Amino acid sequence: MSGDQPLPGEEPVPEEADEAAFWETQDIYGAYPRLAEDQIARLAEHGQRRTMAPNDVLIREGERCETFFVVLSGTVAVVEGHGTEEEHVLRVHGPGRFIGELGLLYGQVAFYTAVAREPGEVLVVSLDRLRHLVSQDSAIGDVVLRACLGRRALLVGQGAGFRIIGSRYSPDTRRLREFAIRNRLPHRWIDLETDEEAEDLLRRFGVGPEQTPLVIWRDTNLFRNPSNAELARLIGLPSLPAGNRHGDVLIVGSGPAGLAAAVYAASEGLSTTVVEAMATGGQAGTSSRIENLLGFPAGISGAELTERALLQADKFGARISLPLEATGLHPKDEDHYVVAFADGSEIAARAVVLATGARYRRLQVPGIERLEGTSVHYSATVYEAQQCRTDPVAVVGGGNSAGQAVLFLAGHAPKVHLLVRGPSLEAGMSRYLVDQVERHPRVEVMLHTEVTEVIGQEVLEELDLVDNRTGGHRRLAVRSLFVFTGADPHTEWLADTIALDSRGFVLTGPEAQEACACPEVWQGRGRSCMTLETSLPGVFAVGDVRSGSVKRVASAAGEGAMSIHFVHRYLGRTAAQGGTDSSPHTRPKESAWLA
Repeated sequence: MSGDQPLPGEEPVPEEADEAAFWETQDIYGAYPRLAEDQIARLAEHGQRRTMAPNDVLIREGERCETFFVVLSGTVAVVEGHGTEEEHVLRVHGPGRFIGELGLLYGQVAFYTAVAREPGEVLVVSLDRLRHLVSQDSAIGDVVLRACLGRRALLVGQGAGFRIIGSRYSPDTRRLREFAIRNRLPHRWIDLETDEEAEDLLRRFGVGPEQTPLVIWRDTNLFRNPSNAELARLIGLPSLPAGNRHGDVLIVGSGPAGLAAAVYAASEGLSTTVVEAMATGGQAGTSSRIENLLGFPAGISGAELTERALLQADKFGARISLPLEATGLHPKDEDHYVVAFADGSEIAARAVVLATGARYRRLQVPGIERLEGTSVHYSATVYEAQQCRTDPVAVVGGGNSAGQAVLFLAGHAPKVHLLVRGPSLEAGMSRYLVDQVERHPRVEVMLHTEVTEVIGQEVLEELDLVDNRTGGHRRLAVRSLFVFTGADPHTEWLADTIALDSRGFVLTGPEAQEACACPEVWQGRGRSCMTLETSLPGVFAVGDVRSGSVKRVASAAGEGAMSIHFVHRYLGRTAAQGGTDSSPHTRPKESAWLA
């Protein structure tokens, strides 16, 4: 095994602390905490002790993580490429440390191998018991969750995991990269156009450039242009069991609104299913830091907020599946709706909550398309920030998302230019963000400014800008462009089914009833359309996809939670009118937390 010396930024354990002089990874980023004695004792109540000998494999790369290990004595190395010529050490953990990262909490496959370096003992806790403890014990839960999130980010930064080989000009390469990035999957992209390693790998596997993009896993498994669903199954992202296609409430979308709806629906006994087309967390999941969310005075990253919400939903029994792209919605009978998906499958439910959110609009200027996914981005996370440590970048937009991106990127890039077409930031950005943006020494705000051309062949070199007051042009040298210019709703699949406003957002409440093509629907029910209900009784819309909603995380979560109050009212009325109650857990009353 390689790695007898510390990696950069890591320090050896003093010889007096370890006669064998095994070094341990220093906890620089808070990703490798040492559990307190009382926390280990609490975990020991739910696990078993196991001895380990040198070279014992605890977790094997490519296999599902089923067990949580706490090192009691000895040391454990986390390595990549175990048993190959490319094997190298990523971390080393000693007594009090635990083994695992984000995939452990969700049963994903491991992106590394954990192997004992010397004799010792570990505490073994099953995945089910760990997830229960994480959700019930806040002290242990906070330590484990924060460490797992940090470790996942570090794995991504080190290029661990699977490899994507493809051209930056290939739409399928962009698709695979976006799916991996949005789902926070450790991977490394090898550009067919510029990376010398690409040719060696193609030759090794006997494939030609025309057969790319490829996904290579553990140097033994090769997948030619896999679909997002195939990649998800490879990694172990959540999916519905066969035959599990019926329930009380189906939630389409897993941003803050959808996850809040899932938590409240499942916690109140409703059979709950959540489906997601791309990645959990929605646009909020890509935010580097959300600072105006109630209860988080120091802010919280979108990734951490998403993972905490997922744990809550899972704790209460909500079923989550991705990627499943909804393509149609229609009534099945008087009591059920059916949602159809792109893979040909269907799910039936007594009520449907639409939480599909909105996607950032793409900037339509010459030269931009060939650089999307390489130098032009529509999110600003740690993955994109890794490319911006030495060169200036530009951000387009005047809303909160643009402001949050600017502040995050300013912590990585030497200079961030914020390009705003309006006369001020106050029109679309919260005051607290305006103050921080204007005070930051590495941020330059350029008002009345629009991008007219993106210049560069393989990477972004310059932007052509115009002052919309004078018409004067100038060039700005930057290496990355981040675009946050408003959003369009995910409602193409609903256009012929429910009432939408002129911009494609879903109408709800009195506006939906007024726009309903069949007003007799409501007359026959003896009631009006409820606040979050669409023009289809029993179908609700929440969050960014809803017409007139406040585009904030807190508002979306609030609407998601409130929608279950209306779902209960709808299901109660349906049962009272003689409908079939398919769930023995459904409460024929309003939501318990509002009762």
